[in-house]
Amino acid sequence: MKRISYVYLASLLMVVFAFSSCTGLKKMKKMQSVIKYTLLPNPLEMHADSVVINVTGKFPEKYYKKKVTCEITPVLKSTSGTEIPLKMIKVQGEKVQDNNPVIKNLGGGSFSYTDKVAYTQDMRVCDVNVKIHAVVKKKFADFDPVTIGQGTIATPGLLEKDSKAIAAKDKFVRIIPETKEAQIMYLINQSNVRPGELNKDEMKTLKKYLAATQTNVRKEIKGVKISSYASPDGTEELNAKLSTNRGTSGTTTIKGELKKYEKAKAEGFFSEKATAEDWDGFQTLMQQSDIADKDLIIRVLSMYSDPIQREKEIKNLSKAYTQVADKVLPKLRRSVLTVNVDSIGRSDDELNNAFDTLPTILSVEELLYTATLTKDLNRQLKIYQATSSQYPNDWRGFNNAGFVLIAQNNNADAKAQFEKAKTIEAGNTMILNNLGACALRDGDFVKAEEYFKSANGAGAEVNYNLGICAVKKADYNGAVTYFGTYCTFNAALAKLLSGNADAATKAIDCAEDKDRDMMYYLKAVIGARQANTDLMYNSLRAAINKNANLNGLAKTDMEFIKYFSDDTFKTIVK
Repeated sequence: MKRISYVYLASLLMVVFAFSSCTGLKKMKKMQSVIKYTLLPNPLEMHADSVVINVTGKFPEKYYKKKVTCEITPVLKSTSGTEIPLKMIKVQGEKVQDNNPVIKNLGGGSFSYTDKVAYTQDMRVCDVNVKIHAVVKKKFADFDPVTIGQGTIATPGLLEKDSKAIAAKDKFVRIIPETKEAQIMYLINQSNVRPGELNKDEMKTLKKYLAATQTNVRKEIKGVKISSYASPDGTEELNAKLSTNRGTSGTTTIKGELKKYEKAKAEGFFSEKATAEDWDGFQTLMQQSDIADKDLIIRVLSMYSDPIQREKEIKNLSKAYTQVADKVLPKLRRSVLTVNVDSIGRSDDELNNAFDTLPTILSVEELLYTATLTKDLNRQLKIYQATSSQYPNDWRGFNNAGFVLIAQNNNADAKAQFEKAKTIEAGNTMILNNLGACALRDGDFVKAEEYFKSANGAGAEVNYNLGICAVKKADYNGAVTYFGTYCTFNAALAKLLSGNADAATKAIDCAEDKDRDMMYYLKAVIGARQANTDLMYNSLRAAINKNANLNGLAKTDMEFIKYFSDDTFKTIVK
């Protein structure tokens, strides 16, 4: 029974073979090498996590049979044997009744094919094959697969998810200027200090302040200014003398309170300024007064610049002038004593010691500033955690703790801290940027970009992060713009992918981490693209010396496909 079956099967195959020969399938398969294929790009390229395949094929004259339909399918076949079939395209002969592109027997013909598929690691090292399934009615022939290209350049996949978070600034000011002021009032045409002036409340307060300040190590009196004035009635010569004498008496008074203060002996510690006729003060007091004709008097001031004419015109308003003489002019006969003091905060050493011993005595600004005094990320985190504990309504403690956690590659905890900051100040663009930085590091580029676009104005870091998103979307020119003058791996990568290899090299050379393994690797890629073998080999050698795992990456990197068989290359990546 088996023998009969074998004979039957052999006969059937002979019939099929004979029919295939009659239909032209056998000859087309035998002559398939005359079909010319072009693959663009070759090797393939990954952009925006996708690979676009462009295949054109040309059938020569007198090759294509009139009744044949060909199903043409490009296939990506990895070294592991995995096949990724792409979409199929059909062409047909002149006598086929269908709607596919027609290939003529006499004139020949061609086809164009484009497909886009998601990139996978299997595509990194693969053959790009073309398979043809030729059909005449129910008969068929499968042509031998033809390899038209090799591998996929995946350089955009080197993109690093080094999104940048932003730390909030402290408002710590170590030296805070402060002033204390008191006035000595004088009788008309007099410059002596009356005992009652020394006993009034504001003078008592000033004396008490000066006494306390002189013994306070965190206070330093920088100087005293004595501004003396005369009212603008009487002659200018008399007023000039009065104001000067009032300044002298005022200085004598304040010096008595500082006679034991050593720094008060320095030249220029006391400064005097005398104003003969205080028209500015006069105008201010008039505006504040309830004098009926005050608007008329103020108008006089604007109409006349000569002080004698001003006084004459005001005195002409006899009733108003009486009120001016009673309510306004006495307030202008004075000396103003202004004490300038620096309030000095804790030194850096004192701040660190206070944090280690009794952190609760530190203000929020002192804590935030203290964290900047160390590069130890663990200590910074400890300080920021103390800040958020002591000042839970200040978003900066949570935000900056998240900033440190990102630097420690603890993305999950960083995100939790940023979320806490967001509950305190929801629309803060700095926090939104930082949440975007977390999303990007998690691989959610869409969500990250939403955050970054909402964080406009938070800082240069936002543009940098948008640059990473632009590379991911294959918008390389846009990425270059976003990165600006940054000197980082990603900035160099964007420049290379945009076609500017020289600018990419410069971006690497100015980077702080230019001696990192991946910096050298990217330089090797630049060298390969520029056919600069010295740059390529030297850089690749340096990269692998720093990270031996990169030899495996280089062996399968289609950027170096032209050098795979080169002895120097093989020695470096062995």
